[in-house]
Formats: sequence, C-alpha cells, structure tokens
Amino acid sequence: MEKLIVLLSLITLLVSCKQNNPKVIIETNLGEITLELYEKEAPLTSKNFIRYIDEKRYEGATFYRVVTPNNQPDSKIRIEVVQGGLYEDDHPQALPPIAHENTKQTGIKHLDGVISMARYGPGTATFEFFICVGDQPSLDCGGNRNPDNYGFAAFGKVIDGMDVIRQIHQQPEKDQYLEPRIPINNMRIVY
Repeated sequence: MEKLIVLLSLITLLVSCKQNNPKVIIETNLGEITLELYEKEAPLTSKNFIRYIDEKRYEGATFYRVVTPNNQPDSKIRIEVVQGGLYEDDHPQALPPIAHENTKQTGIKHLDGVISMARYGPGTATFEFFICVGDQPSLDCGGNRNPDNYGFAAFGKVIDGMDVIRQIHQQPEKDQYLEPRIPINNMRIVY
C-alpha cells in the first residue's frame, strides 16, 4: 500500500509538472517582467504570442503607449494600460491575424497585471499587446470600451515585475505615446 501511495504521488507530480503554464520573461532597461501565459484557457492567443517570441519576430519591439486617466479626455470609458509590440500596423514581421478569444470564452478577466492583445476589430489581433494597470472590466466582453462590445483577448498575467509596468506607466508621454519609447531588449520563454 505504501509503495502504491508513493507511485501515485510521483505520477501526480509528473502530470502537474507537464501542466505548468509557459512563462515569458521580458527584459527592459527598467527591469524584468515575468508573464504566465494561460495556454489552456486561451490557446490561440497564447500560441500566437509564443510563435512571435520563438521566431524572434519581436526584434525591435518597444513599450510605446501608456493610457492613463489624464490622457484620454474624449473617452467616456477610461482605462489604464501599457502597450507594447512592433508599433507599425503593417510591420514586415507580422503574421496573419488570429481568431478572437473573448473573455466570455476564456474566463480570463482584465484584472491588474493581465496581458491582452490589442486589436481594431474581432479577429484582427497580430502582435500588439497591452498590460492592465489596475482592474479594467470595460475591456472584457460586454465591457463597452469598444463599440463592437466583444472586448479584448486576455491570455496571461504578470507574475513578477508589476513594479516595472507601473514605472513604464508613469514615463513621459505625449498624446498617449511614450517619449522616448522603452525598448524591449529581449523576450524569452521558460517552461
């Protein structure tokens, strides 16, 4: 009986190790940010982000936009986020857009530290991402930030380095665009 318990414990340990979510480390001059991706809940969005990292498509990426309560005077629904990516809409490293996984499908809400894909309409997300500063329920499906009401595709969360995100959020900006942009020196995946 004792051997069976030990064997079952080892099997449980091995299975739980295989189910660990991938982690992404983002290196900036202001410090490191560690993300945990929710691959099971948001498989398309997570795999897209991982592919950009694996294929080195984020070379030259920056954090370039911050949205604060003070820099969105014409918005009825205000948010707080830090946005990063390749900055150009038609960047040569862009892959085709992915299907939209909304928060109703995934169950991942836009809470403090959650990473999500930027987009124009549903099914247009490619490589631009943002990280929530504070809880942002208006970015969830039905949250009314966008007229289409589909929300954004959340797919992970900052598990270390939220202080770096808050520091980026407080950098000088003009019309929401950082001056200067914060370079992303490296992105790597840790399983």
